[in-house]
Amino acid sequence: MEYSNADNFINRELSWMEFNSRVLGEARDKSIPLFERLKFLSITASNLDEFVMIRVASLKDMVNAGYSKKDIAGLTPKQQLEAIGAKEHEFVNQQYSTLNRSLLPLLEKNHLTLIRNFEELDEKQSEFVDQYFMNEIYPVLTPMAVDSSRPFPLIRNKTLNLASLMRKKNGDKELEFATVQVPSVLPRVVEIPSGTEGQRTIILLEEIIEKNIQKLYLNYNVISTHPYRIMRNADFEIDEEEVADLLQEIQRQIKKRQWGEAIKLEVQDNMDKRLLKILKKNLRIDDNDIYSINGPLDLTFLMKVYGLDGFEHLKHAKYVPQELLQLENDADIFEQIRNSDILLHHPYDSFDPVVDFVRQAAKDDKVLAIKQTLYRVSGNSPIIASLAEAAERGKQVTVLVELKARFDEENNIIWAKKLEKAGCHVIYGLMGLKTHCKITLVVRREDDGIRRYVHLGTGNYNDSTAKLYTDLGLLTCANQIGEDATAVFNMISGYSEPIRWNKLALAPLWLRNKFLKLIDREIGHAVNGETAYVIAKMNSLCDKTIIEKLYEASGKGVKIELIVRGICCLKPGVPGLSDNISVRSIVGNFLEHARIFYFENGGSSEIYMGSADWMPRNLDKRVEILFPVEDEKLKEQVLHVLNVQLADNEKAHIMQADGSYEKPDRRGRKESINAQEIFCEETIKRNQVTGRKRKTRTFKPRTSN
Repeated sequence: MEYSNADNFINRELSWMEFNSRVLGEARDKSIPLFERLKFLSITASNLDEFVMIRVASLKDMVNAGYSKKDIAGLTPKQQLEAIGAKEHEFVNQQYSTLNRSLLPLLEKNHLTLIRNFEELDEKQSEFVDQYFMNEIYPVLTPMAVDSSRPFPLIRNKTLNLASLMRKKNGDKELEFATVQVPSVLPRVVEIPSGTEGQRTIILLEEIIEKNIQKLYLNYNVISTHPYRIMRNADFEIDEEEVADLLQEIQRQIKKRQWGEAIKLEVQDNMDKRLLKILKKNLRIDDNDIYSINGPLDLTFLMKVYGLDGFEHLKHAKYVPQELLQLENDADIFEQIRNSDILLHHPYDSFDPVVDFVRQAAKDDKVLAIKQTLYRVSGNSPIIASLAEAAERGKQVTVLVELKARFDEENNIIWAKKLEKAGCHVIYGLMGLKTHCKITLVVRREDDGIRRYVHLGTGNYNDSTAKLYTDLGLLTCANQIGEDATAVFNMISGYSEPIRWNKLALAPLWLRNKFLKLIDREIGHAVNGETAYVIAKMNSLCDKTIIEKLYEASGKGVKIELIVRGICCLKPGVPGLSDNISVRSIVGNFLEHARIFYFENGGSSEIYMGSADWMPRNLDKRVEILFPVEDEKLKEQVLHVLNVQLADNEKAHIMQADGSYEKPDRRGRKESINAQEIFCEETIKRNQVTGRKRKTRTFKPRTSN
C-alpha cells in the first residue's frame, strides 16, 4: 500500500489548532469550577500568541521567500496560511463568546464584577479610579504623537496600546494621531471599591487610562480612543557557523524579536474606522490579519483574575506533591539509589528528590564531579544554586545550558553567566543542534571505587513547572547507564562519540532507527502470530517516516494505542490504512508532558522513556535521550500509568479519522475515570496505608493481540 500519499496525513498546524480547541473546551465545560475555566481560557490565549509569533510567522517567511513546497498533507505554505487564518478567526470568536456569554455572567453571580467600560463606574468608583491614575499610572506613561517631525513609533511585540484621534484646541480642524503603551510593569487587573455589599469589582488598567486620556494631551480635544495590540514575527534563525559568539548573537536576536514584522493586529470591534486605517497603513498589515474583538484584548489577564484571593471555592482543591517514602527524613539519597532504582512521577510525586540529588551531591565530600544539562529552569532555581555551590567547593561541575530554548533564551543566558562566575564549566550546546535531553550525572568515590549516579527525565529541571507538568524521572546507579551518561557528556563537551553504547539511545545519531526497529520487531511478532502491541505516549506526532511505519504495522495486525497530547498528523481508524490504530489526547488540570513507549515484544515487554517526541526536530535536530525501564516493579508502575490513561473517559478526547476529536460516549459506562485524579488519589493513599505499600487500582490494557 502507498502510505506516503498526502491524503493519509493531517497538516501539523491545523492539528495544533485542534489541540488549542480542546483546551478551549475545558473553558467551556460547565462541570469544571469557574475559576479553572478562566485559567483554561487564559492558556488558550497565551498558546495562540506563541503559535502566531513562531509557526504563522515561519509560514509567512516562506510565502515571502517564494517557497511553495508542500507539507506531508499536501498543502503549500500559502494554503496553510489561508486555512489557519479561517480557523483562527473562528477560534477567537469562540474565545470571546465563552467569555461574554458564559464566564463573565457567572463571575457576576459569584460576586465578582469586571467593569467592561469605565462609563459603568459609579461616582465613588470614578473618584477612586481617577486618583489611582494620577498617583500610580500617570508618572509611568509616555504618550507619543505622530506628525511631520515625529514619525509613527515602533510598537513593541505583544504590548497593549491605546490609540487616539485628537484635534488641537486652537481651532485647527485637522485630526492627529497619538499612541500610548499600557505599562506592563503595572498590574493590569485593579480591584476597586464595590458599590454593593458582598460584591467585589475589578477594572482593567487600559480602561483607567482611557478614562483619563485627556490628561495626557492637554492641548488637544481627544475625539476617540481605542486599545490595540500587535503580534510580531518572533522566529529567528542563527547561522552558527558564521557566528563568532553564540551568546552575544542570541542576545542581539532577542532584542530584534520586539521589532519583527507585524503579522497580526488585534482591535476592539467598535474601533473608530479612521484609527484602524492609520494603524493598518503604518503597520503594513493585511485585512486577513486584523482581528476585531468583542471584549478586552489579550485574555492572558484572566490568569491574574484566577490568582485573586477569596475564591478558592471556585477552584480545584490544590494538590500538594507527595514525598517519596523511601526518601523521607533526610535519607541519604545515594544509599537509597544503591538499594534500588527510584521512579518519580511528577507532579504526583514531589520534585524535591531531584533537587536533593543535586544538593546532596554539592555538599558530599565523596562527590568528585557533577554534570547536567539544563533546558528550562525556574526563576529562582535551587538546582542552579547547588551547582554553583558545588563548583565553589572545588568539585568538577560541567553544565550544558541550552541558549536556544525558545522564549527562555534570556533567562538561560543569566544562569549561564552566574554558573560561569561560580567556577562551573558551561557549555552552550552543540552547533546546529538543540540539547533537549534531561540528564544529570554525579561521580562519587566510594569504598569499593568510583560509582556513577544518574537522573534521567522526560521533563525539565524546573521546580516550578514540575508542579504543573506530568513527567517521569529515573534515579539509578546501574553501571551501564552510568557509562553511557559519561559518554553523553564527553560527546557534548568534546565531540567524542564512543565506539559502543549500552542502554541509552541518542538523537540525532540513531534514535530514529531505534524506534523503527522496535516497531519492525512488533510487525515480526504479528506476522508470526504472536502478541504484537504498541502503546506510545508523547506530546506530538508528526514525523512522516514514523507514521508510515505505524501504518505498515497496523496493516500487519499490530495493535497500536497512541496517547498524544497535542499535534497528531496520523489519521487513526481509516479502513485499510490504520484500522488497528487509536489516538487519544488528555487535557486536564496538569499539562501532560511525559514520553513513554511500550512494546509488547511477544510477551517479553520493554518500556522506554525519554525526552523526545516523534517529530523530525526531535529525531534529527536535537540531542535527545531514550532510556529503558528495566526493574520489573518500576515497569509495572509505568505500564499502570499508560493503562489508566487509556481507560480515561473524563479528560480523554478520541481522535477521529478526519482530525477532529470527540469525548468518549458517557452513556452506559460503569464508572467515571479521570486519570489525573486517580494518580493524585493513589499517591496520597500510598503514604497513608499500613506498611506504607503502594496500592493501585488495576487497569489492564483494553486491547491486545
